[in-house]
Amino acid sequence: MRLTKLMLAAALTVLGAMSAPWISSEAARAKADNDTANRLNAAADVVSDMMGAPDKGIPKDLLDKAACVVVVPSVKKAALIIGAKYGRGFIVCRNKSGRGWSAPGGMRIEGGSFGLQIGGSSTDVVMLLMNQSAIDKLLSSKFTIGADASAAAGPVGRTASAQTDAQLHAQLLTYSRAQGLFAGVSLDGATLRPDDDANKDMYGRTMSNRDIVLTSLQAPSTAARLIAELNSHSSRRANE
Repeated sequence: MRLTKLMLAAALTVLGAMSAPWISSEAARAKADNDTANRLNAAADVVSDMMGAPDKGIPKDLLDKAACVVVVPSVKKAALIIGAKYGRGFIVCRNKSGRGWSAPGGMRIEGGSFGLQIGGSSTDVVMLLMNQSAIDKLLSSKFTIGADASAAAGPVGRTASAQTDAQLHAQLLTYSRAQGLFAGVSLDGATLRPDDDANKDMYGRTMSNRDIVLTSLQAPSTAARLIAELNSHSSRRANE
């Protein structure tokens, strides 16, 4: 009887050891999913705030002309590398019809001079892609702002009537918000690349951003707020 109990205890110990990695893997996957969902909600908050400040936010007529929007909440300074910055966010593009917005694709941003121009150690970044050429380049494996597409710090205010010539012809308009202050800011030198981990979290499999934002793929429920915010401010693209 005692031998049987010892054998049972040993079997349970082995089973527990074998299942521990699976449990750990499942816990890690659940945390990753939750982190991605939190970033989607944070991105929705950034859109809400940037459009809720009519005198200092992104002009609505510019958002109406944008083909895609990139939102990266809480870009941070890397603690161990002087001047280095990084963040994770999402790209969302217009549907082919020009009405509504696509499912989001994950994006990572690294480097660049943004972050401390308007103070703070954490900065929200917003980018408006104004034409198809910028989209094609951004959906490649790696994209450098200012090198792979012309970029300019975007104008702020109720309308874009005060655009400079550089802003008028830029393929990419860039904005930054830190400590409640929202402004156009140069992001030249920053690099963007797909966030494959976030895409796997959202869609359950590896997917390219091109296959997400340029198709009719259904958005995950966790992206509902972000898409709703964009639709509430610009549900249809204006004629260029």
